[in-house]
Amino acid sequence: MNSHASKPSRNMSVYNVLQEREAEQRPIRVGVIGAGATGRAIALQLGTPVPGIRLAGIANRTAQHAERAFREAGFTEWGHAATAQQAAARIARGTPVLTDDPQVLTRCGEIDIVVEVTGTVDFAASVALDAFAHVKPVVLVNAELDSLIGPVLKVKADEAGVVVTHTDGDEPGVAMTLFRYVQSVGLKPVAAGNIKGMVDYYRTPDTQREFAAKNDQDVRKVTSFADATKLSMETCVLANATGFGVAKRGMVGPRCGYVRELAKLLPPEAMLAGGIVDYSVGAAPHTGGFVVVHEENPYKKTQLAYYKLGDGPFYVFYTPYHLPHIQLPSTIGRAVIHGDPTVAPAAGPSCEVVTVAKRPLKAGERLDGVGGFRSYGLIENRAAARAADALPIALSEDCVLVRDVAKDAVVSFKDVTLPAERLSDRLWREQNERWPVAAPAGRRLAAAA
Repeated sequence: MNSHASKPSRNMSVYNVLQEREAEQRPIRVGVIGAGATGRAIALQLGTPVPGIRLAGIANRTAQHAERAFREAGFTEWGHAATAQQAAARIARGTPVLTDDPQVLTRCGEIDIVVEVTGTVDFAASVALDAFAHVKPVVLVNAELDSLIGPVLKVKADEAGVVVTHTDGDEPGVAMTLFRYVQSVGLKPVAAGNIKGMVDYYRTPDTQREFAAKNDQDVRKVTSFADATKLSMETCVLANATGFGVAKRGMVGPRCGYVRELAKLLPPEAMLAGGIVDYSVGAAPHTGGFVVVHEENPYKKTQLAYYKLGDGPFYVFYTPYHLPHIQLPSTIGRAVIHGDPTVAPAAGPSCEVVTVAKRPLKAGERLDGVGGFRSYGLIENRAAARAADALPIALSEDCVLVRDVAKDAVVSFKDVTLPAERLSDRLWREQNERWPVAAPAGRRLAAAA
């Protein structure tokens, strides 16, 4: 008799393990860094609560915003903590904590995972590195940081033996979850991306102020949603996870009525040459993520046509929603239980998000970064971005122009003076040194001369 026949394997699905942790009163304890609109939505979801997961702490420089997050999430009690030891004592007694110092959470023994939600670059990088140093996995709800230096952060997370991941619910996570699924059933993805309602490169905080106020969101964040910067950052995160590139700077972005029309609208030669990230504009279902697969087998094409997926050879799969705060617990569970990132760089960067002038810029002007008045970000293949010495949009804030730049021209490092040395500058250099890009022949000859 098989000695193992009467011992069924434990069900290790994320759902099942979370149910067990809930029953055993040992939930995954989450520290959230940031209490803006997204941070508050995450606190609301975790405070409901999610079985097997608990919000254990919020770090935010303005205490009243963190207090608002706790109140809206239904908490009636929380404690302030100035040290990791104070936080640990309160969390162990079942009381979530509030602090203005993220290191209180990254260094707290009662925190199992850190969720970074600030949308900053330098500050968020320091949070991630400190979490790694204290052996904590990190979820980045932060495309600004991830699109810039996600690959080198993954190296540092790997060295620490922890996971760093972007989140399910945000478009890269929605598309990547679908991407992994179609791979798991034997299909070949050749494109992936976002379903967008509109894109207008020239939106500014002035044009978006009313919408931001109506939806209780930061106006610069909302501007980055509209002017293609956030779209480019999200698809850059997805490109770095899949190894895909773009068919052209800024992507193709076909306008269509239904997302499955992308099967005929995206460039086939680019999809077959290694895969691309891209987006649709105005297509039903108007939100979510998609994956395009390629199939030439005539019998399989007949079957796919029978099941209403079209005539091929390209077929579009899609998820008709993205719910960052609601889907985040899936990423938390996968990261802590299985050490499985939802979205993480496959290796070095495939793409970058470069700075492009939103209007004619004059020498002496100071760039105002993501979601500002002076520039927008467009995704570009990494080799092309480095050949142009392009300034990443996530490094652009407070750079001062040393020459005029025409509207819609890419801003290069030669066009600006950088602010004082930043952590993000150092990590950016380290990433480029780890994954160098060969200079074009002309540049190599000039350097040799």
